[in-house]
Amino acid sequence: MKDVLLFLCLVLLGLTSCLNNEEEEPERFGNAEWLIPIDEVLDGAGKDGIPSVDNPQFVDASQTTFLEPDNLVVGMVGNGFAKAYAHRILDWHEIVNDQVANKYMALTYCPLTGTAVAWNRQIDSFITSFGVSGKLYNTNLMPYDRVTDSYWSQMRLDCVSGKLINTKIETFPVIETTWETWQAMYPNSLVMTTETGFDRNYEAFPYGDYRTNDNNIFFPVSNLDNRLPAKDRVLAVLSDSKNKVYPVARFAEGRVVIEDFPDGEIIIMGSNTKNFLVAYRNNGLENLGFVNGPGAIIAEDSNGNKVTIAGEIVEGPLAGRQLEAVESILGYYFSLAAFYPDIEIFE
Repeated sequence: MKDVLLFLCLVLLGLTSCLNNEEEEPERFGNAEWLIPIDEVLDGAGKDGIPSVDNPQFVDASQTTFLEPDNLVVGMVGNGFAKAYAHRILDWHEIVNDQVANKYMALTYCPLTGTAVAWNRQIDSFITSFGVSGKLYNTNLMPYDRVTDSYWSQMRLDCVSGKLINTKIETFPVIETTWETWQAMYPNSLVMTTETGFDRNYEAFPYGDYRTNDNNIFFPVSNLDNRLPAKDRVLAVLSDSKNKVYPVARFAEGRVVIEDFPDGEIIIMGSNTKNFLVAYRNNGLENLGFVNGPGAIIAEDSNGNKVTIAGEIVEGPLAGRQLEAVESILGYYFSLAAFYPDIEIFE
């Protein structure tokens, strides 16, 4: 417990000093161009003060013993592979630089906003890795890349300062759910281990009751929206013309929702009891309904097409098709409303 409190105190002290010392702005930011207001960027833990994991180790799911059934994991699926990264580890490191299915990937996770986004580490002609800058915008993680030292906004999905400014992030689909659900769906998955190269207490959460206390938001956000409880877990579907959040709690035992967006029909599938929510573009499915398994299958349409949580059609006339994942982020409502203030709410 002592190391948790020390970690939290160091982060809070650093960020609080930043709030109270506006005269430090020129020294902290220089004359660099920023796409976001620099007076809303907080600097606390320091660059790499929270260390990324650059050499992740994995074991088979059957050999994983440190996770409890209700612990959250971030999963990735595709081309015959499945990998899971536990919140218990991500809470302490926030970034994992990895390689999946011949793609260079950075899994970024912000425990203060509850958001996990995986993105391509290959940018133009070079491959980089990402580290934790220690800076926050709207209390959200700001990674930096180690080739150009540019700064990125996780939830804006772009580079906000540096040589790569205005570069958009190419994301990879992720699935966030409980260890129990993930293990049942992908029993042959690989799971990242606690052998990170760092000495951390992965059985403890470093921020106290933050995850469950709606009144506990450490740092200011530009738009505090009270239409939903602050820490409600919601999936935000993002598009150029419309943004909308879907609360996990409104998907009960399991539900499929079909929504018309300006750029096409979107399928949102989820379960509150199994604790997941995913969104894909429709590709020929009709009258889709939720089903409980087997395995990763979560939906079936009136023609017998069966769809997995990863958007794969594995049985039926359309077997072999892969539904296209839409741009979406799962996280705490207050944070998504801060970044997307005109966001709609699914009723």
